[in-house]
Amino acid sequence: MPRSIHFLSGLPRSGSTLLAALLSQNPLIRADMSSPLAVMVEKLLPVMGTGEYAGAFGDPLRRRVLHSLVDGFLGPDEPEHVAIDTNRAWCAHMRLIADLYPDAVVIACVRDPVWIIDSFEQLVRRNTYSISGLHGVAHAATVFDRVERLMAVTGAFGAAWQALQDAFFGEHAHRLVVVDYDALVAEPLRVLALLYDRLSLTAFAHDPGNVPPVDAAAFDAHLHTPGLHTLRPTVGRIHRRTILPPQIVSRLADTAFWRDETNNPGGAFVIGHD
Repeated sequence: MPRSIHFLSGLPRSGSTLLAALLSQNPLIRADMSSPLAVMVEKLLPVMGTGEYAGAFGDPLRRRVLHSLVDGFLGPDEPEHVAIDTNRAWCAHMRLIADLYPDAVVIACVRDPVWIIDSFEQLVRRNTYSISGLHGVAHAATVFDRVERLMAVTGAFGAAWQALQDAFFGEHAHRLVVVDYDALVAEPLRVLALLYDRLSLTAFAHDPGNVPPVDAAAFDAHLHTPGLHTLRPTVGRIHRRTILPPQIVSRLADTAFWRDETNNPGGAFVIGHD
């Protein structure tokens, strides 16, 4: 059975690490926490498209080189039938994915932005003596400063937010599967069943009560944000109040555009919370 390739992307703090961990319970699926593959593709594209070497490349060669990069990185001899590569940047490359892998699906994990920003702020306050690299500065003293930096176009939230909208409203939205965090934590088995159906995968008995741990300590330490990818062993919803000031909550209210069924012109497949 030939291996199929799909991509996992979307917004930060929205369940992509959890979803990858659950999918990896299936021995026929490779789904990692995060991968540099999308960044490698982004670095290679300008070399082939601009500057002194651009004349050496036509589209067929560019396509062949990128195919080789993806296949080489994922490992052509690995036994998994399904490889799911994870990076927030993939939503910005829907056209490229459609051309390289016509059968590929891009899974976009999403969450109400109020709770994404709240989750980032919870991390900061949990790590009192660490200055998180997520804000791109040596010191961001207040929640207002941190939010502005997260939401900037190049910020940890802002860049992914722009890419998600580009994918959702673009011409390849039909190959996008949007997984809402609230649905994933409330009904993980239903979400996985719908995802399996969309990816044409054989059913597997996943266990949301036994989430495998993720080895992310070094990754999180590099960003000076301990616990960034820590998972609870059991999937479930946690009810608490937001620690964000009302001004920020009001600014982010009603921004979960994928939840509006009348606002899906490209036909993205949305898995929400019933």
